[in-house]
Amino acid sequence: MKPTAIYQFFSILRAANPQPQTELHYASVFELLAAVLLSAQATDVGVNKATARLFGVANTPEKIIHLGLEGLEQHIKTIGLYRSKARHLMQTCHILMDQHGGQVPRSREALEALPGVGRKTANVVLNVAFGEATMAVDTHLFRLGNRTGLAPGATPLAVEHKLLKRIPAEFLVDAHHWLILHGRYVCQARKPLCGQCAVFDCCGFKDKQR
Repeated sequence: MKPTAIYQFFSILRAANPQPQTELHYASVFELLAAVLLSAQATDVGVNKATARLFGVANTPEKIIHLGLEGLEQHIKTIGLYRSKARHLMQTCHILMDQHGGQVPRSREALEALPGVGRKTANVVLNVAFGEATMAVDTHLFRLGNRTGLAPGATPLAVEHKLLKRIPAEFLVDAHHWLILHGRYVCQARKPLCGQCAVFDCCGFKDKQR
C-alpha cells in the first residue's frame, strides 16, 4: 500500500468509529492486565464472562492472592488453558504486591517481566491504559498487515515495526483497535467480507484477486 492509500484506509476507519475501544471489559488498569493475560487463545466474549465472575469477588492483586489458586481456577475454568493462566495471574499478583505496591507498572520492561505477559500483552496495556502508540500484533493484525499490503512481514515483530513506521502519527494511538475490529468482523481469516469492506478500494488485496 502506498502512503496515500494508507492515509485513506485509516481516515475511513476513523470516520466510521472515531473512538474505538477494546471489547474486553475492565474498570481499572489491573483488571485490564488480568483480562488481557487471560485472553490468549480465548475470545473476548468468553473472557468477559469469566472476569465478570472473578472481578465481582476479586479485582485487585491482594484480593486475588487471598482467593487462592484453587479459588481463582474455579472462577476462570471456562477459559481455555485456565490452569496455566491462573498460575501466571497469581504469580503476577504476588510480583505486583512485592515489587510495585500493588500497582501495574507502565514500563515495557516491567510489564514483560510479569509471568504470562509477553510483548503483545504489554503493548495492549501500554496502549489502552496509558495511551501509548503501541501496536499489539495478534492474529488479526498479522493477517491484515500481510493481506492488505499495509505491513507485510514474516513475524509479528516485523509486522509491528512496519505498522509503527507506515501508519501516520495521527492514527497511531487508535490504529491497533481499528485493525483488530476490522479483522474480527470484516477481514476475516477464512473468507474476508470484501463486498462489505469500507476500505476495499485502498486495500492491496483487491489487486491480488484480479
